[in-house]
Amino acid sequence: MYFKLILFFLFTFLPMSAQKQWTMQDCIDYAMQNNITLQKAKLSQQSAAEEVKGSKGALLPTVSASANQSVGYRPWQNSGVTTVTNGTVNTKVDKAYINGSYGVNAQWTVWNGNKNINNVKLSKLSGQQAELQVAETANSIQERIAQLFVQILYLDESIKVSKASLETSQKNEERGKEMVEVGKMSKADLAQLTAQRATDEYNVVDAQAQLANYKLQLKQLLELTGEDAFDVAIPPTTDDQALAEIPSLQNVYQQALLSRPEIESSKLAIESSNLNVKIAKAGWLPSLSLTGGFSTSTNSLSANGWGNQMKTNFNSQAGLTLSVPLFDGRQTRTSVNKAKIQQQQAMLDLKDQQKTLYQTIEGYWLDANTNQQRFRAAQTTVESEQQSYDLLSEKFNLGLTNIIELMSGKDKLLSAQQNRLQSKYQTILNQQLLRFYQGGLTPSPSL
Repeated sequence: MYFKLILFFLFTFLPMSAQKQWTMQDCIDYAMQNNITLQKAKLSQQSAAEEVKGSKGALLPTVSASANQSVGYRPWQNSGVTTVTNGTVNTKVDKAYINGSYGVNAQWTVWNGNKNINNVKLSKLSGQQAELQVAETANSIQERIAQLFVQILYLDESIKVSKASLETSQKNEERGKEMVEVGKMSKADLAQLTAQRATDEYNVVDAQAQLANYKLQLKQLLELTGEDAFDVAIPPTTDDQALAEIPSLQNVYQQALLSRPEIESSKLAIESSNLNVKIAKAGWLPSLSLTGGFSTSTNSLSANGWGNQMKTNFNSQAGLTLSVPLFDGRQTRTSVNKAKIQQQQAMLDLKDQQKTLYQTIEGYWLDANTNQQRFRAAQTTVESEQQSYDLLSEKFNLGLTNIIELMSGKDKLLSAQQNRLQSKYQTILNQQLLRFYQGGLTPSPSL
């Protein structure tokens, strides 16, 4: 009976508490749907789409209908309407009366220097820029996720190295205690071994705290609440990934110029500035509008009925209005000059974006090459320091070396191992970012 209850508990409750392990691709997919900054960019894109519809609507005529009912009062009115009924003369004086007016009016701008047409083109470019802003925001989030993810991988392996170092320190401390008991080591030397063991414990705790902090940053980037369980799936990494060929700087840059949304957005900004110049110059050109409408009115004082008045007072009209600007207080000239300045600014912005892009890619490329060289050197250093420390450990166990040499050798080995890990993961990260800029693709989930 008890055995069945235990099995029921294991198979019923434990699967419910299982925690999801997030891969980097899981993080990216989730962020693309839930990140608030990205959602705001998408709303801006929707707003820009509405602006396009609004600018197209400006090409159509506007039609409005109006109706008005008003009450009037003439307190000193003495004359009125006289009627004869059955030989009796009746005079009716209406001091209050009701007026009614009804109409439909339409107006259509036939031509205004192509301002409306250029506004449509301008709004379409703004819509494309808003779409590129969404892509730019998405790229920024993906890069940040890749950076946090690689840092988590590095710290995860760094913790393993620190724990291995702690285990070695614990063994040295135990060996030191044995040597103190037999009189082969002083208590002062043992205290140094104890201090190193405590330092290694601190290093493990500190690395774990850093790992938790980076996981928290990744969790916040995904807009996960504090109640949501979160942990990262640690994929296997190999030295071959760090030793892979690094793409050439110029190749990455040339392909990035063709695919990066910030560059495309800057090019569209130049096109927008060209349209703004044309729109500003339209202020010097005449405009032609077509107007038309019909109206009617009624009055309660009229002897005619309401229906007859609606027909009798019906009026329709249509016409063309030509407006020629003669002098506008230099408003158009100022608008044109400001538009030309904006045009020059847009060209400079494109050059600045290209320069920034090159600097970013160059930084990743230099870091990738530098860290790859460091990784190769660190591999040799770790092997050398490991052999040296193994010899020192044998001598220490035999009582042939002092505690200072042992601790120095251990510190050198730990430093070499940490340098190796750091250069390895920095190389992998920068390689992936270079490929990301090269093809505009999501950073490889195999990190």
